[in-house]
Amino acid sequence: MTQQKINFTNTNNGLTISAYLNLPDNFNENEKYPAIVVTHPGGGVKEQTAGIYAKKLAENGFVTIAYDASFQGESSGTPRQLENPYVRTEDVSAVIDYFTTLPYVDNERIGAHGICAGGGYTVNAAINDNRIKAVSTVSAVNIGAMMNRGWLGDQDPKNAVAWLDYGANARTLEANGSEVTMMPMAPLNKEDTPYVDLQEAWEYYHTDRAQCATSPGVGTARSLTQLVTYDAYNFAEYYLTQPLLLIVGSVAESMWMSDDLMKRACTEKKKKYVVEGANHMKLYDIPEYVDEAVSQIVPFFKEHLKA
Repeated sequence: MTQQKINFTNTNNGLTISAYLNLPDNFNENEKYPAIVVTHPGGGVKEQTAGIYAKKLAENGFVTIAYDASFQGESSGTPRQLENPYVRTEDVSAVIDYFTTLPYVDNERIGAHGICAGGGYTVNAAINDNRIKAVSTVSAVNIGAMMNRGWLGDQDPKNAVAWLDYGANARTLEANGSEVTMMPMAPLNKEDTPYVDLQEAWEYYHTDRAQCATSPGVGTARSLTQLVTYDAYNFAEYYLTQPLLLIVGSVAESMWMSDDLMKRACTEKKKKYVVEGANHMKLYDIPEYVDEAVSQIVPFFKEHLKA
């Protein structure tokens, strides 16, 4: 596997996307390859878990791209750390636009893989973009459902009105000259959350385990005016027709969001695979769990992208 750091123009908003393009062993530019776009979690960047999965898929014969979302990482755009879910969804399709310009990518064999909120954005992109022929997720999060129902999915969505108010107030302040208001995308301190998955998110993003200078772990509060009402699985009952693979940890507190997608997706080719002993975060980078996930993802894409 060889890797190239690239930049290309996002056809949706004109921003510059920073990405890693991974090519399989014995790559021949005169041949046609299946390709997979890999989307990072909310608050993440291409150098973290998305990059791990993109490399492993390339090692198994796929052309892959792991990229920084618009306004994040090394991609351009202001305000920095904007987490507008509609932009994040369109970013997936923008990478596919770029794939179609590469002569060695087979446009009829493009897949998409996402982790955490990146999984939700990937699903939403597939609902809207039939150029995506197969979809897989790891620790999928429907970020809107998480915002309005809580990490365990047990809260009354009416309570999230306070988040809408907070986001709207942030926008007003910024429009009148205040600095951009930020909010945590993962706990800034371990003791900030009672949830095991999110305590490990603190460790992942804010310790030597995976912290990255381009991943500050915060997002713009103004994004709440889109996030709270966003449904990554909107119209999945009608339009998510592509083969679907959902990888979840057996003790992941976020499993309910994968279960919800399993119920809602209209595709007849859908499967949930449970990695025993893993939680939400261990599937990001712990080798034994990542390797088990990859052992399912690779044959899934080889079957449905005819690799």
